[in-house]
Amino acid sequence: MSEALVATEVPEASVPGASGARQFWRRLRAQRAAMVAALVVALLVLVALAAPLLTALEGQDPTTYHPSLVDSARGGVPIGSFGGISADHWLGVEPQTGRDLFARLLYGARVSLGVALTATAVQVFLGAVVGVAAALGNRWVDQLLSRITDIIVAMPLMIMALALLAIVPSSFPRPVLVALIIGFVAWGTVGKIARAQTLTLKELDYVAAARLSGWGTLRIARRELLPGLAAPVITYAALMVPANITIEASLSFLGVGVKPPTPSWGQMLSSADVWYQAAPQYLLLPAAALFITVLALTVLGDGVRTALDPRAASRLRIGTGRKQESKAGKEGTA
Repeated sequence: MSEALVATEVPEASVPGASGARQFWRRLRAQRAAMVAALVVALLVLVALAAPLLTALEGQDPTTYHPSLVDSARGGVPIGSFGGISADHWLGVEPQTGRDLFARLLYGARVSLGVALTATAVQVFLGAVVGVAAALGNRWVDQLLSRITDIIVAMPLMIMALALLAIVPSSFPRPVLVALIIGFVAWGTVGKIARAQTLTLKELDYVAAARLSGWGTLRIARRELLPGLAAPVITYAALMVPANITIEASLSFLGVGVKPPTPSWGQMLSSADVWYQAAPQYLLLPAAALFITVLALTVLGDGVRTALDPRAASRLRIGTGRKQESKAGKEGTA
């Protein structure tokens, strides 16, 4: 009974199943910018996963020093044109150390994307669990969990991350630590979204029907409420990934994130700030990689948001509505 009511009460975008997936895919394909961004993201993920194969093809690795490729008399500037680009080092070498930039850039993609995706998964899990528990609990449970969520939202993420990263022993794997800290400190917004959506869904007829059928709270949450939470939570998660990449890069740039010799785009930017004139590619390559990745993920996140909620206008189409209104006004006066 409750399953039948889902199809009539829940908005089309939030109904799970093969038909809903096909409609979502059709709406996403209609957005050219989102499809280009998805292609870029898929390529970045593929390159990150294939980093060992690509660096083996080049014949280099991200940690081996090549002191003979840098000019120690000039402070460690790479020898040769364009930062030491050659058949053996496709993007040149790192100043002072001579480590291969191509290898470090690829392995840095693995760290940056891995940290961002892991942090997002932790944020979504904690936020969904706390938000649903607050909405389904009694008044005291709701008040307690809501106040905890408010405290989490009010916490300054960067300051908390800096403090926690400074006191954790260096023996703990740094990429995992950064991902966990970002996830545990920044799940509050997901919790608020999950709670508000659950409060709306629990008043619908199909949830009341499930409750009258004798279903328990956990079964109702799993079978009836979680599908309705998918659209808003996935939408926000898609926009959190680029934000988490930026946070990881910022922490590494400040020197408290990923530590050498593990490569990271933010760490490379931190080391390149004094080499932008002598070896500009050392700064430009990780900066360009970060810019392209964040831009592609942001555009893809906006496309996912619009595909899941077709009534919402895409932020990528700002001004279209005004042009249509202006055109309609001119036709009306003609």
